[in-house]
Amino acid sequence: MISVCAVGGPPDMGDPESFFPTDYVCRSCGHKFKGIGVGPRCPSCHSDDVERVR
Repeated sequence: MISVCAVGGPPDMGDPESFFPTDYVCRSCGHKFKGIGVGPRCPSCHSDDVERVR
């Protein structure tokens, strides 16, 4: 059995729209990728300077 410690309420998962894969392009290296969650990072150069592509 694994014990998990939770303080306060449930975790803040952000906007429900962030649960779905979204297209991004990295402004540092130009890599195009799909990301999920809040604050995705480029899988190629690990930069957080990314732009959501609509």
